[in-house]
Amino acid sequence: MGLPLAARLASPASRTSLFYATLFASGAVSNPFLPIWLSEKGISTAEIGVINAAPIFAMILINLIVGRLADRASDWRTVIVIGSLIAAVPPFFLLFMDGYVAILIIWTLLIVPFQAIAPVVDAAAYRMTRRTGLNFGAIRVWGTIGFVAVTLLAGFLLGQYGPGAFVPLLIVASLARAVFSLGLPLFRAPDDYSRPIHPIDAPINPLIAIRIGQLWRPWFLLTLVGASLLHGSHMMQMGFGALVWAEQGVPGWAIGLLWAVAPTAEILAMVYFERITKRFAARHLILLGCLCGALRWWGFALEPDIWVLVLLQTLHLATVGLTFLGITNFIANWTSEDIAAEAQSFFVMLRQVVTVVALLGFGLLVGPFGAGAFYAAAVMSGIGAVLVLGSLMVMTPKAEQQS
Repeated sequence: MGLPLAARLASPASRTSLFYATLFASGAVSNPFLPIWLSEKGISTAEIGVINAAPIFAMILINLIVGRLADRASDWRTVIVIGSLIAAVPPFFLLFMDGYVAILIIWTLLIVPFQAIAPVVDAAAYRMTRRTGLNFGAIRVWGTIGFVAVTLLAGFLLGQYGPGAFVPLLIVASLARAVFSLGLPLFRAPDDYSRPIHPIDAPINPLIAIRIGQLWRPWFLLTLVGASLLHGSHMMQMGFGALVWAEQGVPGWAIGLLWAVAPTAEILAMVYFERITKRFAARHLILLGCLCGALRWWGFALEPDIWVLVLLQTLHLATVGLTFLGITNFIANWTSEDIAAEAQSFFVMLRQVVTVVALLGFGLLVGPFGAGAFYAAAVMSGIGAVLVLGSLMVMTPKAEQQS
């Protein structure tokens, strides 16, 4: 017989899964509906763009600091809980704020703590599952499931009650994340607490980085930049996809279907995480994601029928799902646990730089070229594939094994 329900819910895996289910809830509320709420406040589209970009700029500056603090803490849980509690406070102030500058400041204070802890959560959960033999994908998948569920619920409630429901939903989502963070387990083993940050005895494998400066090795950096370019290519769809499809005459129900297909495909990648990572090298997964990204965006640029768009959206399984698993696995393979959160935050910093540039670039291209701007996204993914190939040539999987 299996464990009783209470025991299963109290396990580290269940407590981490429950937190993941709430981790992206505020994003699920804000991604589709923030512009509508801001527009109701009389804020211009240019100002909306600044409000969206400000937290990303802030995170570029502080990502590594948060990662370093998390690694130096007795357990990564400490920083995750503090960040979750801090992020639960700013939404309340949005109930009383109407001006552009005030909302800009509050929104930045709301998003930055959430974005700061996200890479720490991934690093902590992945290291815990490696040490205990748990399935990381089975835990991480609840982040996507929670995101989809909250998006559907928020869409229904906002349809019923209008933009006035936006801030209350955001408050509930942020409070839920804070509450479930208190139930997180300790992610490090007890004998790790007294371990120095940079141990005197280096890991047996000389390829494993024990200091953040070692992440600048060409074969390692090429992979991170390649994955960042693939992630940045998604900003064309995230920022402008619905607008482009609407201009093509795609009905609203079909646009909703297209948005739902992508995370559903991502869930499949998470469910089969263990089987996938045992059969394929991490960089091969990232390379596949880049190639699928080039195919996906090139197909979007051709303005195909709806059923073709649905098929192309299923490639999200590779462009996000497999790539996330690949890059998380890759970073964990070649960095010491003493810099786990800092290394993950380093990648997120690179990714955010590319994201900002991509958003600005696609914004300039969509006006004159419409769906043709997806060609630029395809090129970004293609360059990402070339960089990952370069990494594989510099440091082959065979050389990795020999090390």
